[in-house]
Amino acid sequence: MKNLLLTGGSKGLGLEILKTFLLNGWNVYNISRSKPNIEHPNLFHKQFDLTHTNSVKNEIFKKFVTNNIPIHAVVHNAAIAYDDIVTNAKFESLNRMYSLNVMTPIMMNRECIRNMIFNKIQGSIVFISSISSQTGYKGLSMYASTKGALQSHSKNIAREWGSKGIRSNCVVPGFMETDMSSGLSGDHKNRIYNRNSLKKATDLNSVAETVYFLCSEKSKSITGQNINVDCGTI
Repeated sequence: MKNLLLTGGSKGLGLEILKTFLLNGWNVYNISRSKPNIEHPNLFHKQFDLTHTNSVKNEIFKKFVTNNIPIHAVVHNAAIAYDDIVTNAKFESLNRMYSLNVMTPIMMNRECIRNMIFNKIQGSIVFISSISSQTGYKGLSMYASTKGALQSHSKNIAREWGSKGIRSNCVVPGFMETDMSSGLSGDHKNRIYNRNSLKKATDLNSVAETVYFLCSEKSKSITGQNINVDCGTI
């Protein structure tokens, strides 16, 4: 049985990803601040605030997923969006967002790749990015910069570790109906959706199935890519 390490799997897209992997027979090791509202014998949960980057090695890789548990795939889904125009930027909020969205995934990858090499696993790393990294939205310049950083990181670790059979890709969703977008008005959402070809929100299951595909053997020749699932926004 294969093992997935997932961040932010308690709600929204993360929960959809969690369910998709469970349905396909994987063990899921989820890390989030709240527990998913689901019981399953193959689901293991650790409550942890991923903004505490300095504690990642000890709390996750010594107390939760050690090298005795081979990691076949890791999905970096957890993120926070600090929405504002850059002239209003507050260092504390920006630093917290970068800690969770960028620094923690990088430090987790250090340990995950070591785990894969130790266990002789040709694993898959998937980042959840955002369409805002590729097209402009007012108020999202700071958030989009974190997702752009992940895309650059992903492409380069694909080069670094491809010789070991370790792959890295980004899934780039369009705007979805999640807690992160719940603060937008109906009119604002409609204006966003009207920018894409299908004139609607991106489906969570479609994104989750793409993530699963990139972690499966069916995508064994795909690495270093940004896969858009955005209803034709780009």
